[in-house]
Amino acid sequence: MQRVVRSTIIDAPIERVWAVLRDFNSHDRWHRAIGTSRVEGGERSDQVGCVRSFTLKDGHRIREQLLTLSDTEHTSTYCIVEATVPLQRYVATVTLKPVTDGSRTFWHWESTFSTPPGRERELHDMVAEGVYEAGFEDLRKHLDAGADQRAAGSDAMPSAVPIAARRMALRRYGEAEAMQAEDAEAPAPRAGEVRIRQRAIGVNFIDVYLRRGWIPQMLPLSRDAPAVLGMEAAGSVIDCGPGVHGFLAGDRVAYLGPMPGAYCSVRSVPAEWVVRLPAAIDDEAAAALLLKGLAADMLLRDLGRVGPGTRLLVHAAAGGVGLLVCAWAKRLGATVLGTVSSDAKARVAREHGCEHVVVTRDYRFADAVQRIAGGADVLIDGLGDAAREENLAALARRGHWISLGQATGALQPLQPDALVAKSLTFSRPAVFDYVASREELARRAERVWAALADGSIRLPPIERHSLDAAAAAHARLESRATVGALVLIA
Repeated sequence: MQRVVRSTIIDAPIERVWAVLRDFNSHDRWHRAIGTSRVEGGERSDQVGCVRSFTLKDGHRIREQLLTLSDTEHTSTYCIVEATVPLQRYVATVTLKPVTDGSRTFWHWESTFSTPPGRERELHDMVAEGVYEAGFEDLRKHLDAGADQRAAGSDAMPSAVPIAARRMALRRYGEAEAMQAEDAEAPAPRAGEVRIRQRAIGVNFIDVYLRRGWIPQMLPLSRDAPAVLGMEAAGSVIDCGPGVHGFLAGDRVAYLGPMPGAYCSVRSVPAEWVVRLPAAIDDEAAAALLLKGLAADMLLRDLGRVGPGTRLLVHAAAGGVGLLVCAWAKRLGATVLGTVSSDAKARVAREHGCEHVVVTRDYRFADAVQRIAGGADVLIDGLGDAAREENLAALARRGHWISLGQATGALQPLQPDALVAKSLTFSRPAVFDYVASREELARRAERVWAALADGSIRLPPIERHSLDAAAAAHARLESRATVGALVLIA
């Protein structure tokens, strides 16, 4: 067996280097030896077990499988499963370590393999020099090019041209099938924008409201250009427009914003909407968590002021926001009650911290809430008008009703007398107003990632659909059959 070992120092922080190397299918964007590459079966490029199939520029074809990946240890292991080049039983490991000053990274790359007799030196040198040494040099150039782009602005952007993209077009309000998949072009980013190659797109109930035409001022339809739904997504930076600082090509990012348009494969958005992702948060987790996690943070911290002893009632407790709110509120010491529509959802809600679950399909829950807890101090309502009278009855004196959505239909105006009877208060927040600056967005996002890391919240179950199957995802969401989060894979 041969063994090849090479190490180097990269003048970049470990998270920047790891953000590139953890993507098992990134090498065709920075390594000189690689022609084309793809991950088979539509799997994520950081999914352990995925197989990448690539062609070398010299014509050889290789299939490699990702065996291990650790975001905490910054290490990955992979092997060759099939190749036209005779590297037999090839297994390689990439390991990163931070250099003491924290701004540089030690990169160790090693492999073992066997070769046909007489070709030992040839193949050893091919791996050591043509793969490893060349890879060290090429990644340095790749990272330096990104830094140069940021410093120079649009004149240095090699990709500042339209890029082919896929989108879900909406030309009329209506049912889920009103969305139609079509090819399009994603224009170059304008000043202050970041262009992102999206891999995972969050699906939220606001997308349904917009599709139905319930908020036409937010999604106006035009004969000249179709509308596109979607408020959040995750992927990698392609390039940046003039005046953008803090993002480089290849950075893994997520965003949310007050203007829809995320149901597409490539999109340019204002840099103020964008946050860089920690290595431990993959694209699907980001798309499932960002908007919903920020909403949970806003509901518990800013509006509900939830703490020890708070009696909290959460409707749709097994939904994407509901699961996060229940778990986080439980960690904060609240008594958590929730409503769900089935016994199966009740089990999931309990697993995520909802102590008292009321199963109801006819929106009757007030008697149970009063019996169990004596009323709710804070009520988080995504149901809308069908739950109106029951909400008023379920609230305790001086209770606060937070209207977050209208799944059953638009909530009709509340008369003051309906609130004054128990000195109730009412609010109807929009999460985008709580992340109006890039600094506030980054702060709240960090709280969400930290809550996931310390166990305050858990990643909700994720139901995946392809981008082209967005209509099926909407139908599932509207059927009340889903548990957790829905994500479109672009």
